[in-house]
Amino acid sequence: MDLVSSLPEEVLCHILSFMSTKEAALTSVLSKRWLSLWTLVPNLDVDDSVFLHPEEGKREREGILQSFMDFVERVLALQGDSPIKRFSLKCKTGIDPDRVNLWIRNVLRRGVSDLELYLDFPRFGSSDNDDEDYQLPWEMFESKTLVDLKLTSEFGVDWWRDQGTLLPMLKSLRIDSGVLVLLSDELEQFVYALPVVEELCLATMVWFDSDETVSSASLRKLTIYAKGFEDFGGDPKGFYFDTPSLVYLDYSDYVAADYPVVNLTSLAEARLNLLVKEDQVELIRAAAPNGEDDVVIQRFRNVSKLMSGLINVEKLSLSADTLEVLSLSCDSMPVFNNLKSLNIKSHKERGWQAVPVLLRNCPHLETIVFEGLVHHVTDDCGDACGCISREDKGRSLVSCPVKKIQIHGFKITVPEMKTIRHILESLPCLKEMKIYAEDDDDDPINLEVLKGYKEIEMAMKYYSQLFKCDVSFVRPGSL
Repeated sequence: MDLVSSLPEEVLCHILSFMSTKEAALTSVLSKRWLSLWTLVPNLDVDDSVFLHPEEGKREREGILQSFMDFVERVLALQGDSPIKRFSLKCKTGIDPDRVNLWIRNVLRRGVSDLELYLDFPRFGSSDNDDEDYQLPWEMFESKTLVDLKLTSEFGVDWWRDQGTLLPMLKSLRIDSGVLVLLSDELEQFVYALPVVEELCLATMVWFDSDETVSSASLRKLTIYAKGFEDFGGDPKGFYFDTPSLVYLDYSDYVAADYPVVNLTSLAEARLNLLVKEDQVELIRAAAPNGEDDVVIQRFRNVSKLMSGLINVEKLSLSADTLEVLSLSCDSMPVFNNLKSLNIKSHKERGWQAVPVLLRNCPHLETIVFEGLVHHVTDDCGDACGCISREDKGRSLVSCPVKKIQIHGFKITVPEMKTIRHILESLPCLKEMKIYAEDDDDDPINLEVLKGYKEIEMAMKYYSQLFKCDVSFVRPGSL
């Protein structure tokens, strides 16, 4: 007997649990002992792409999808009513949705706690044939055993449940769709039905024209990606965050009309992407600092309430759109006493007007990560960049205690070089700067490109000596 086969049954089942169900089933040919061992594994990982791999066009072969569905049902039948911990199912259009729902009901009945579904079935309104509209089984919305649930679909996800939802044990819920996520209840009621949830990810949400609230005492990680749809009313009137235990927030959405409640006292890390449209950018830049505001401008000024709720964060990431919006909140920008790391994403059409006040209001900042330096240049950039030459630019850099800077997406342009030198000249505590060249499709052995890299490397060595700071340049592919 080989050493592996002599191991205890529970050890062998643990080993098999790391394989896909198809791979585990193949072990049945090894010996009599292995014949049914794989059916005792409490984890099932069913992926039609693995089953159909590796032949191109195999999916279209007559009878192959039927064979896949028969295989799944044989596996479930062999397991009987034995308890199951995890069920992962990934399948595309062509698999019978009714049979899929029977599989899901099977594992729910057997007490599954970890359920992952990647189902590319047409959702309501995405198909011309109403008979093809897919709905998740109702048992999933009231499971008493689910702890971890992940739903993914390229067609969108409909969380429709006429009788409501109650998942009393669920701690992690991730719904991911590049198209949309529709909830049958308002967000507040939806979260209320998850009384012990700790991690919630909703992408990509659409809102009706109403207030939206996330209220939870247990929630620790929250990710919301949303985008406007005119058919569904657009952006929320007000967005309420009442999550005192939240430590991580990733929020991407068009700016709400107001942020009346922002209870984020435990928040340690925040990522903000407050989206703006091109016509709104022009309104922002034309707005008078202390003049009367129209409704749109007042909406953007209300973002200061959201920022005030982030004062305890240690790590903050801001998109280029967010920086543009924050230009209207410079006078009301809070002080971030705990902030150690700031990530700034730049775009050539978005300004840095808010960067100087951000740097002044981060008295214990240690690290800045720039995702690009190219931005829309205005007089209000102050001393944050070296794009405009003038004597009085302000003192946001001189008073900034940052010790380490990373610059990603460096394009080797003159404005970038000016900004790099300006930062080195102005930051009194800076000890290290790493500059990462932008990855592109250029020939890596192009002599002109290589010459440019060598010149930059020489310039950075000179800067290291001149400013007594460790300045290094990283070529593409050198990580």
